[in-house]
Amino acid sequence: MKLEFFHLAPYRGLPEDFREKHRSVWVDVPSHLFDAKLANQYYNETLDELAYAGEMGFDGICVNEHHQNAYGIMPSPNLMASVMARQSKDVAIIVMGNSIALYDPPIRVAEEFAMLDCISGGRLVAGFPVGTSMDTTYAYGANPSTIREKYAEAEDLIIKAWTEEEMFSFDGKYTQLRYVNIWPRPMQDPHPPVWVPGAGSIETWQHCIDKDFMYAYLSYSGFKRGKTVMDGFWKVANAAGHDNPYQAGFLQLVCVGDSESEVKETYGPHIEYFFNKMLHVYPGFSDSPGYRTIDTIKAGLMAQTSTFGRAGSEEVTWDTLIEQGNVVAGTPSQVTEQLESVVKDLHIGHLMILNQIGSMPHEMAKENIRRTATEVVPNLRRIWNDKPEYVDKWWPSGAVVREGEGVAS
Repeated sequence: MKLEFFHLAPYRGLPEDFREKHRSVWVDVPSHLFDAKLANQYYNETLDELAYAGEMGFDGICVNEHHQNAYGIMPSPNLMASVMARQSKDVAIIVMGNSIALYDPPIRVAEEFAMLDCISGGRLVAGFPVGTSMDTTYAYGANPSTIREKYAEAEDLIIKAWTEEEMFSFDGKYTQLRYVNIWPRPMQDPHPPVWVPGAGSIETWQHCIDKDFMYAYLSYSGFKRGKTVMDGFWKVANAAGHDNPYQAGFLQLVCVGDSESEVKETYGPHIEYFFNKMLHVYPGFSDSPGYRTIDTIKAGLMAQTSTFGRAGSEEVTWDTLIEQGNVVAGTPSQVTEQLESVVKDLHIGHLMILNQIGSMPHEMAKENIRRTATEVVPNLRRIWNDKPEYVDKWWPSGAVVREGEGVAS
């Protein structure tokens, strides 16, 4: 079992009345609310927390790409990953990832990921997300009806650029290049493992199975709602003869303390900040026409995959979030028991844990990271060790492997 630390780099300084005065934390969030001095603090604390998670024992550290928002101020995850590639030693550097349809030409992604793979010594995981509606359609002006077609073409170009031994020409619908001959090239052979972060689109499930990529379901709706999505993925996977839990991952918010009451008192206000301010997205931005395919809409998955678009809805409380499974919280033994159930119920080999949540200050986040990494994570690693047929083909060759874990040779 692999356990990774996930970080959003949230902007923690939104005013108390943000939700009442502003319609969205994404796309049109007022620029006058941004304080560069605070951002300097947040970026450096984020880097410290990522490094600390690796030192404390997480298997990988995850960064991600978003634009024009206060939800996660990381428009270039590659910049963050480059620091971690140099500063860390054996943890996987997981970029979740680059929204490849937004790059023109997409070989920029192939080049930068190759650089990261070489700097890190073969520890890179290359994430290929389609990107949110807010990032793609509204922040970057991409046509939602063509975004998946552009994505598929970009993916083909990047993989070919990594694996083709000779220079070649590429004549696509969206990209035409006379000479494709990237330098540097990835350290991993044939290329870094590809993870596809998704929010429940049927086409993404089938794509991951067809390409043998890892599917990472990123949602804040919690493991109870997530069960519907993961059951859908495994139905598609099983039909194609795939049953390896390492081909799937799930994101879960986690808080650890000495008692349930202490956890609520300590972390509750920061979790509520996250759900009530950072997920306060104008619904018109969160699902642009044409962004989701007709098949996905017909499948009725919208309720299970609605991570964003909470503008105008009622504020949620800690107690509701715990009841719904949005957050796993409690003592180390309670959290271990809940997460073991999540892992087995969702049939996943990768659990991405969010320990720095919402407005959580640096020292509090570090304590949550420490306790999760040292008092919970070691108890979960044994899961799947009794199944030697489950081999993790989606783990970077240069990253740490714990005793008893199945890995590709």
